[in-house]
Amino acid sequence: MKLIVGLGNPGIEYQFTPHNLGFLTIDRIATDRGIDVRNRQCRALTARAEIAGQPVILAKPETYMNLSGLSVRELVAEHQVEVKSDLIVIYDELDLPFGAIRIRQRGGTAGHNGMESILGALGTDEFLRIRLGIAPDRKVGDGAQYVLAPFRKAQGKVVDEILDTAAQAVETILKDGAPAAMNRFNRKPEEDSGQ
Repeated sequence: MKLIVGLGNPGIEYQFTPHNLGFLTIDRIATDRGIDVRNRQCRALTARAEIAGQPVILAKPETYMNLSGLSVRELVAEHQVEVKSDLIVIYDELDLPFGAIRIRQRGGTAGHNGMESILGALGTDEFLRIRLGIAPDRKVGDGAQYVLAPFRKAQGKVVDEILDTAAQAVETILKDGAPAAMNRFNRKPEEDSGQ
């Protein structure tokens, strides 16, 4: 069983913010398959799906970002997930340009509170993550304020492309493996990202 976790904050006020790209990606994957992520278990909304012929659990922790690890640890235990090979975490990354995507098999948190919670809860950094770039095109004073503010209308097209690409990256990982997905997706976004 593969566990695919998108990070975000529950609540309508956070729905279309940079910090919720993980949630939005899970929703995109589910919509593409005609399913709803609405089962409540392990402090998360979940759904069962099949991607590239593999059974998966899609999950959106409802613990709020800073406590994501509590839900992920419970989901891993509940579904007997092998963290190193069967867990994929999708989240926003302020250190990457808006529209960029990076797949990594291990690593630090770059100050991302959700990832810090997960690393603390699992006791390892060896699991697959898909980082979705949200860095603004100009300097912003407060990063925390920026990630919780709704996307601007002008960013809609790029956000849509990010979600499509992230969903494709998940499928590629499950079909062809992480190295193949990294070769395909770990590249710079187009110069004109529509900002």
